[in-house]
Amino acid sequence: QVQLVESGGGLVQPGESLRLSCEVSGFSLDDYGIGWFRQVPGQQRGEILCIGGHGGIIHYTDSVTGRFTISRDKAKNTVYLRMNSLKDEDTAVYYCARVDGRLCPRPGKLDEFDVWGQGTQVTVSS
Repeated sequence: QVQLVESGGGLVQPGESLRLSCEVSGFSLDDYGIGWFRQVPGQQRGEILCIGGHGGIIHYTDSVTGRFTISRDKAKNTVYLRMNSLKDEDTAVYYCARVDGRLCPRPGKLDEFDVWGQGTQVTVSS
């Protein structure tokens, strides 16, 4: 069964860090890319970063450049989103999703992600 499960969200203060995990099952990270997204209530789901099956990384938004990084541990079947210097505006539900293939798609192609996790809440507040 193909499944993605996010974890690691929580409540943090501005300037602090979090690492989100996306544990996958039912497929190999060598064969599929994984993307991270976030959504604020009332807004569209936004792309953040994607790592392809070959390890190539796509950055989708400048708002996290220099603060967020994506990585993976294939032995643990897990993709990570490391978030540093968190800001109030990073508050959102964070999702991971599988690309329907090895290559991460161009920006705006959310329909090329075929399996989604349930999401994990990140709240940044003092």
